[in-house]
Amino acid sequence: MPDRAFDLSQSRVCVIMNLGSGRKDEGGFSDAVTRALRPRCAEFDLRKTGRGQDLVKMAGRAVDDGFDVIVAAGGDGTQSAIAGALAGTDAVMGVLPGGTFNYFARDLGVGEELDDALETIANARIASIDIGCVENLVFLNNVSLGAYPYILKTRETIYKRWGRSRLAAYWSVLVALPRLRRPMTLTACVDGKTQQFTTALVFVARSAYQLDTFGLDGADAIRQGDFAVLIAKAKQPLPLIGSALRLAFGKSAKDSDFDLLTTSELTISTPRKRQLIAHDGEKTVLASPLKLKVWHGGLRVLLPVDGTDKTQDGAA
Repeated sequence: MPDRAFDLSQSRVCVIMNLGSGRKDEGGFSDAVTRALRPRCAEFDLRKTGRGQDLVKMAGRAVDDGFDVIVAAGGDGTQSAIAGALAGTDAVMGVLPGGTFNYFARDLGVGEELDDALETIANARIASIDIGCVENLVFLNNVSLGAYPYILKTRETIYKRWGRSRLAAYWSVLVALPRLRRPMTLTACVDGKTQQFTTALVFVARSAYQLDTFGLDGADAIRQGDFAVLIAKAKQPLPLIGSALRLAFGKSAKDSDFDLLTTSELTISTPRKRQLIAHDGEKTVLASPLKLKVWHGGLRVLLPVDGTDKTQDGAA
């Protein structure tokens, strides 16, 4: 579907706001959104929740209520949950960043700050973009196995004690990694060919911005509609910490720290029948083997009218 202009004045708009995302001032955030959008659209509704598990149902209800645009206000987990409900429908997704990293908003170029993202919605075009699927679960940035899901568990504890921040997120990596003792043995099947790996971390990326930020290879493959599958060569905590530190300082490279596979579809088999995965900052247990596929043009989004999608040249 080709890009087309978006007329906010003719649109019914529902904003779904996750009160648990990031460190935003709830009252100031919702007031700013309401002031910016209510006078400019045909119909406006703001719906709030403090429960992340409610987001999918709320987005589905907004689709059933006939809203043209459903705006996700929150972090990457919020964006991913709402995208999962909107994928494959005629509804269009707007993005208002309100999380810690906001990779999806930055990836699309809609603006990392609220004012910029609101301006995008007010002056936008509609485009269909590629998204990732693992089984029936939609993801926007990444899926990972191994160390990272356990890092998320540690991060949740640190957030509860010290609050959400990028420093706390980075600290959780260093706290969690020494506790990991056993690498995974897994099989990756791509185009009918299988490879076996023993590794502490598998990272399946759909965000070119995130890979560029970390200095990792694979961003060009994502822009062409593939996954970048990064498999850490480190098998134990201390070498993995070394890789993590090189990542933090932009020194990591495919050949030294990661094997790289590029594909739009793959299957990952693990010895465990049920595998803990991380996806866009959330955790889920899925049955192995895990089937991953790029859903080309699976999600309709609002992008800046005067720019192009920075990461997905194949979106149409």
